Amino acid sequence: MAIRDRFPGHFFSSRGWGLLGAGAVSLLAAQIMGRRDLLALAVLLLVLPVLALAGTRVLKPRFRVYREFSPSPVETSARATVRLAVARTGAGTGHAVMEEHLPARFGESPVFRFPARAAAGGTSRYEYHLRSARRGQFLIGPVTAEFSDPFGLSFHRHAIDDGDLLTVTPAAIELPETGLAGARGHDGVTPTRARANPSDDDVMTREYRHGDPLRRVHWAATARHGSLMVRQEESVTTPEATIILDQRLSAYPHGVFGHSAHSSGGHPGGGEGDGHDLLTSDAFEWAVTAAMSIGAHLAERNYSLRFLDSAGAPAFRNSPSAPDPEAEEYTGTAGLQSIAESLAAIELSGPHHTHHHNHPRRDRTAPRPQARPQEAAAGTSTGSSAAGGFRSGAAAGTGGAPHAFDDTLMDKLSAHRLRGPVLAVLGSLTPAEARALSPAAGFGANAFALLVTDRAQDSGEVPEVLEALRLGGWRALAVSAQSSLPDAWAAFDQADPGMSAGADVRRGVGARP
Repeated sequence: MAIRDRFPGHFFSSRGWGLLGAGAVSLLAAQIMGRRDLLALAVLLLVLPVLALAGTRVLKPRFRVYREFSPSPVETSARATVRLAVARTGAGTGHAVMEEHLPARFGESPVFRFPARAAAGGTSRYEYHLRSARRGQFLIGPVTAEFSDPFGLSFHRHAIDDGDLLTVTPAAIELPETGLAGARGHDGVTPTRARANPSDDDVMTREYRHGDPLRRVHWAATARHGSLMVRQEESVTTPEATIILDQRLSAYPHGVFGHSAHSSGGHPGGGEGDGHDLLTSDAFEWAVTAAMSIGAHLAERNYSLRFLDSAGAPAFRNSPSAPDPEAEEYTGTAGLQSIAESLAAIELSGPHHTHHHNHPRRDRTAPRPQARPQEAAAGTSTGSSAAGGFRSGAAAGTGGAPHAFDDTLMDKLSAHRLRGPVLAVLGSLTPAEARALSPAAGFGANAFALLVTDRAQDSGEVPEVLEALRLGGWRALAVSAQSSLPDAWAAFDQADPGMSAGADVRRGVGARP
């Protein structure tokens, strides 16, 4: 139906065009025969369709549209139910043909008639379903209505609302139980003790109260005070986890699509003209899913989550779907929901440059560590050549962009030192960037890094990057966009003794080289 709007034939119905044709013939006959009655008939036949056309464009019926998504937001590949309620707010009667405009990825736009057969109270209700395999924010609507004059001579179509945004969040993948979370109580809390010194019994004891279990009686303090004394309950703290999400365009140089990306051969997910124009890549999509899954895995275990980017800023400050772009810390179910919404429209940002093999080393004097075989197998690259240019609004050069893995990030990690694990979901790093990030492992009880790169097999830099991170105390794995996230998560528990020993040496130090 949208194609009809492009043709003048949509202005008039077949009846209207018939009257115009008859009017033209009558006008010609009146001129040839000199008959005034034919001239009057010609004028009537020509004026009626024109008046009908003007009437349908001036006297527009007014409607109110209510649109509801269930669930809202919806996860990728899950079905969302869209409920429409259309009510006439102005004077007028008659029928109209309405169409809900949808992005191309959702298929054919639904068409319905107003009023519906089951309309109640002047409101017609409709329902249809949507499903998206990719995350993002999509404009659903507007509803357009096609009206006709009472004589059926002319048609007019116009939008009766502005549409609403449907947010599609990345779906979390269930991760296996591992020992990555560290020591916790049964309810996901970490016990802590506050004592001045090992012999300060008064700090740890109080007088016996009715109902206190006898197993908590502190006999030494009881003998000293002459009355029953019991040990105080241990205080508990909610463990924290810091997740670093690398979203630099330069870290995901292969197979970029969306916005002004010009990868050779294109990508099936980009350029659809449906509003889903995120600047992303398959590797970054894997990283986003990993961040969502790790966050959900830890949140289910009562962890408080903190999301940062590679520069130490709030990870979602550039996400148009973020409820609070400046937020860093998230707790509970509401926090996890906010994380999912923030990840819905997050995309690559910053200047682009291909740093593999031809990137200048920032630290030429540092010794090159001996490469070690990497722990996780990585898939082969499916992306095409890197995108050229910059993301819209990004800095024009590296001088205007925040530096990755610098003191800002270290200060953020130091403020929450040893309160829980630090997990980094990274793109392709240079050895210099790996050495800059390496000391960050000392600020976490554990440190884990996933390098999402499609060059894991054919790049000599990847083993060097992994080695640099492991020497700093990270448990680091290289994966590709085709790798299994649960397998990669479980592989952290299979780290070799050398990697664990390196983590033990770095843990708790926190010193910067």
